[in-house]
Amino acid sequence: MAKPSASSTISSAIPAATLPALPATYEAALKELDGLVAGLESGQLPLDQLLSGYQRGAQLLAFCKGKLEAVETQIKVLEGTELKPWA
Repeated sequence: MAKPSASSTISSAIPAATLPALPATYEAALKELDGLVAGLESGQLPLDQLLSGYQRGAQLLAFCKGKLEAVETQIKVLEGTELKPWA
């Protein structure tokens, strides 16, 4: 049996209604994620904000990963004279 990932464990532990909506774009999600990481690394946040920041970061990371995977499946590579899916 596969071990659940940290992000799936976190997202299943908290109701979706308590997390803010996901950004509209990959770039917006990445910018928010960068800000969260900076805040978490600062060491200045109280414990409850650390936990909610980590949870939001896991949500944003999953969103970004999904967006990248979707784009990757759409990219075609020219090999010689033939377009092929990117492996």
